[in-house]
Amino acid sequence: MAWKKANPALIEMLEEAVRNYDCDRRVMFGSPTFFVNGNMFAGVHEDTIILRLSEKDQQEVFAEYDEVKPFTPMAGRPMKEYAGLPESIAASGEVFGKWLGRSYRYAASLKPKEPRRTKKKK
Repeated sequence: MAWKKANPALIEMLEEAVRNYDCDRRVMFGSPTFFVNGNMFAGVHEDTIILRLSEKDQQEVFAEYDEVKPFTPMAGRPMKEYAGLPESIAASGEVFGKWLGRSYRYAASLKPKEPRRTKKKK
């Protein structure tokens, strides 16, 4: 299954929004994703901004916005703890900022992940 390229406007929006967060930038799904303490909290996939949220926050955002869905990069395989925000929600700076902040705080509260050791090429 081929993925669509990430929406450049969403990439720009997310990169601008995380500018003041203490986080690391990596590339996943062919687009930027952002991590705190080794835990991913936000990224872009196709036409969606993905946010890692607590179960309570997921229930709240799903109840508040019909357009927000569990993030499912492959059919039938949702990523636990992740919600997908469409551009219509992300374009609202105040709303997006609220959920991005919750995502960052939740990921920051998780146990830090140790960096993976990479095998040296011979």
